[in-house]
Amino acid sequence: MARNHGQSSYSELNHGAGPKWIKNLTKDRLGTFNGGHYADVNLASVLFTHRVDNSEHIKLKVWSAPNLTKPTFEEAMQQKFRTAKKTNHWWKVTVTIPSYWEQYERVQFEFDPGCEAMIFTTDGTPLQGITGGFGGDRRVEYFIPLEAREQGQHEFVIESSCNGMFGVPWNGDTIQPPDMNRYFSLASADLVVPNMEAWGLLWDFQTLRELVDTLPGNTPLQNKALVVANEIMNVFNKGDPSAIGKARKLAEEVFGEGWEKKGAEIYNEGPKEVNVCHIDTAWLWPYRVTQQKVARSWATQVDLMERYPEHRFACSSAQQYKWLEELYPALFDRVRDKVLDGRFQPIGGSWVENDSNMPSGEALVRQFLFGQRYFETRFGKRCDTAWLPDSFGLTGALPQLIRGAGMNYFFTQKLSWYDHLKVHVQSILRRLIFRNNINVFPHSTFNWVGIDGTQVLCHMTPVDTYTAQATVGDVNKGITNHKNLESSDKSLLVFGNGDGGGGPLAKMLENLRRMRAVTNTHRELPPVNMGHSVDEFFQHIEKDTKEGKTLPNWHGELYLEFHRGTYTSHGSIKKGNRHSEILLRDVEQIGTLASLYKHSKKNYVYPKDKVDESWEKVLLNQLLPGSSIGMVYDDAEKLYAEVKKDGETLLEEAFSVLFPNSVPLTPSIRSKALAGSSKIVAYNTTFFPRWDIVKIPLAKAGSSLKSQILQASDDGREGYAIMHCANGAGPGELKHPSNALHAHLKPVSVYTNGSDHFVLRNASVQLTISKGRISSLVDVKLNRELIAEGQTGGLVIFQDRPNYWDAWDVEIHHLETAEALEFSNVSVVSQGPLRAAVRAEVKYGQSTISVTISLDATTATVKDNSRSLFNFDAVVDWRQRHEFLKFELPLNIHSDNATYETQFGYVQRPTHKNTTWDIAKFEVCGHKYADLSEFGYGVAILSESKYGFSCQGNVLRISLLRSSTAPDAEQDQGEHNFSWAVMPHEGHFLESDVPIAGYLYNSPLRVRCLPPGAPDVVSALKSPFVVEGARNVFLETVKRGEYDTFDNVVDFESKDSTTTVVLRLYEAFGGHAQAKLVLSSHLPVIKAFTTNLLEDEDEELYLLRSDEKDENSGSSLSLSFRGFEVKTVKLVLDLGDLAG
Repeated sequence: MARNHGQSSYSELNHGAGPKWIKNLTKDRLGTFNGGHYADVNLASVLFTHRVDNSEHIKLKVWSAPNLTKPTFEEAMQQKFRTAKKTNHWWKVTVTIPSYWEQYERVQFEFDPGCEAMIFTTDGTPLQGITGGFGGDRRVEYFIPLEAREQGQHEFVIESSCNGMFGVPWNGDTIQPPDMNRYFSLASADLVVPNMEAWGLLWDFQTLRELVDTLPGNTPLQNKALVVANEIMNVFNKGDPSAIGKARKLAEEVFGEGWEKKGAEIYNEGPKEVNVCHIDTAWLWPYRVTQQKVARSWATQVDLMERYPEHRFACSSAQQYKWLEELYPALFDRVRDKVLDGRFQPIGGSWVENDSNMPSGEALVRQFLFGQRYFETRFGKRCDTAWLPDSFGLTGALPQLIRGAGMNYFFTQKLSWYDHLKVHVQSILRRLIFRNNINVFPHSTFNWVGIDGTQVLCHMTPVDTYTAQATVGDVNKGITNHKNLESSDKSLLVFGNGDGGGGPLAKMLENLRRMRAVTNTHRELPPVNMGHSVDEFFQHIEKDTKEGKTLPNWHGELYLEFHRGTYTSHGSIKKGNRHSEILLRDVEQIGTLASLYKHSKKNYVYPKDKVDESWEKVLLNQLLPGSSIGMVYDDAEKLYAEVKKDGETLLEEAFSVLFPNSVPLTPSIRSKALAGSSKIVAYNTTFFPRWDIVKIPLAKAGSSLKSQILQASDDGREGYAIMHCANGAGPGELKHPSNALHAHLKPVSVYTNGSDHFVLRNASVQLTISKGRISSLVDVKLNRELIAEGQTGGLVIFQDRPNYWDAWDVEIHHLETAEALEFSNVSVVSQGPLRAAVRAEVKYGQSTISVTISLDATTATVKDNSRSLFNFDAVVDWRQRHEFLKFELPLNIHSDNATYETQFGYVQRPTHKNTTWDIAKFEVCGHKYADLSEFGYGVAILSESKYGFSCQGNVLRISLLRSSTAPDAEQDQGEHNFSWAVMPHEGHFLESDVPIAGYLYNSPLRVRCLPPGAPDVVSALKSPFVVEGARNVFLETVKRGEYDTFDNVVDFESKDSTTTVVLRLYEAFGGHAQAKLVLSSHLPVIKAFTTNLLEDEDEELYLLRSDEKDENSGSSLSLSFRGFEVKTVKLVLDLGDLAG
């Protein structure tokens, strides 16, 4: 009897060969489905239903802006436009839509100028950006509004700019200088009907292919995606319109049935996305182009929000919002509406995405103060997350400043930055990978602990880029490359075209929708959480990690092992930055005092708006690294010149209140002023007592003044006098040489054998130049030689040929190419006793270096055992290419670490090469000093404008000039004036006065001539703020309060009138301190508070009133500090009781 096996469709016989495939060949086949050689028959052939470009449907008129100008919309519309087919710049466009096109889902205008452009309404409202060309950032379609299609005609305006997303570099190599003769061609200006079903299939297929190419090995999802993609290619038939729908149905086997609705679901696990558009404030384009990039990029994102409800866009840099507000007010209103809806998200809390290596501590404070203030006044809220994805290293001072600015979270990425950039170099396409170039940073999510112990919750995306393309690989990497999954599985997918702007594209959002759909049915791909904010991402991490307790810690700076040459590139910009910061510090301090003291000018109003305008220019410090094109630095030089001019004007206005009818002792006016002057005073804007040697012209000096001059210059035109500022901040007086020289100073002398041996000496130190090199540096008091035996110091040149990033990088192998330079034509120019100096020359290649080495009778500080400085003033005509000039001292000192000033403190770095982490720090950033010390002694190099230093073993160096040729072909070419000093000191660094000396070296006295009969102002203007009891506490800033009103002159008579003064202090040596802040009785303080950096009141301080009879004695505050702590104190004054 036959057995009944039941019903089955499985055939008993098999006569076929079977569907066995060759997997790698099938994968290769996927690359032929769109475009390329088969574009006439594959999917590309059906992406558009209709395309017209004739004059019947498209009319273009154009006006070209002259001389690289960037006119506003209103200015352009006043010009005469002419009929055109192919040209650039401003276009008036009229399109006529065929009536039968109303049936289609979408009609769009395709405009490809090969460069960047922006579309406006006819009344000037920006609608969206255009990026021409055929790169990954291509965006050339503008959707014709439905109402315009119904009317049959639509008019709009296009501004096209002659720059690509990354400027106009020579030969397409991104870092090369701009090609100013570059032309772009209008590739298309067409009215088209896209086949939206075909575009949907294109996006389906791209996601499937990414799954195939990205997922590892032989996973079910990878194989399923390959099978479906292969079958889509089999089903597709150009001649069969229904084939597209069939192919899309096949895609549901991976995405799931009805996936388009499910793809919009939100998951609270896996990588969280944030759509961003990082725009360098200036880089391969000048500021005026950045302003256009902001408008183009942000208009596009606002437009995308209308079509993708899940789209959230985060953007930092208050300055870019302000540009938008001023130049594109209609677009700013649209952005503000989206901000209030929570879809456009301001982040960062800073004025720009700033450099954090070289700005001063106070400049970093102002980044947050100005940024948070702007966001709060425009959008009603401050930021919670600091955002610096592209800074070239991050100072260990930042965590404290971030928390002090009201933020708990921090996102950065540069230390793990990974990108692919194809550049044409010697006709070879190179793939470049960027990141720490020696060590891999070990964390993705961690507590970053600053130099003072303050922590901030930090995330560094495992995707390793801030310009991800939202691919399957990007999403997968958010988990597979996460270094701290044991603590948190959350990562941030930061996607969107950046650096040159653009932001996310529709194709990225489409891809993410499909990936979210995949995760509904397959968990081999992490789900992507869309629709939330960056702040919410950090809040989830904080919760998951028990407020960060389960996260690893990273202490100190986040040193970038890359772009080390940026500490030196474009020296004039570094100098402009340092000098501007100090000038504005002085303006605020003197302006504050002038606004509070009654003198002859009662109409003085603290110039808050003008000071803020200057600060905003200084805070545009994203260009500080020196790695931008020359046009950027032309603009920057103008900005610094404006800050100098405006700052000196404001300073003069304030000094005219404190010193009525006085004039500054400057080279341009000092002779005339001296003729009628009865007295010379100097204002010390630091809070440290000091002795200084000042120059006074002799031609007009009266007999009384000449009696105070002990030494004349060799040409007889100037004399040297002794200035003493005994009380820290405030006026100082000239001291008669007989009273001061031997009691407080150390007379100097110079000796020479008349040829190649020169000695500068006083009772504390001695420097010898022999045969063109510094052969000896001696501490005379201790009879200690400080130059290592058999070695010499001086200028040294290195080959400087980085592997690729010219202005950015200096490679470790440059240290193998040192060539010592010898001084020649050495001559004595000052013989003492107040100043001794020699002048020397170095001729190297096409360059000439003149250095004046001087020794003053004053010591570096008033500390009892302080030594004198050897000052080096250089005038350089620099004509080298790809060479690096430094100054070095091989010291007879042994230490495993050297000390470098950083913002509000210092950082120690290794002098050895024990580990790769030590090796990596062969070139580092410092501010006003670098020091090598051992027990009992040390030597520091002080800098007034340089930031690059190194210490290899016992050789301490300061970096002076580089000579890169990309992206600025003329970087640093021409004349430079800069100074540095060598400071021997008894005792280890922590016992020394190096930080104070660095402060004084960077803070020149403000010397003024007083008219005959001028009152004695030295005692009257004695420093109103004095720090006592803690030599390690520095008073950095004196300013008026942010929330004061500055519309009118202070009403001294009103008993109800109050105002505030804000002081910023910090601990400079890394230890606890208990300081006493003594306040002058001239300032009737009625309340005092500690505040955060935004000047929100925190704790009220106890005011200790003085019982002393001294009329100058006022109240005092007791302030405690931990190491490197920054403390802001707000004083509330009763101006009704203010004394004159």
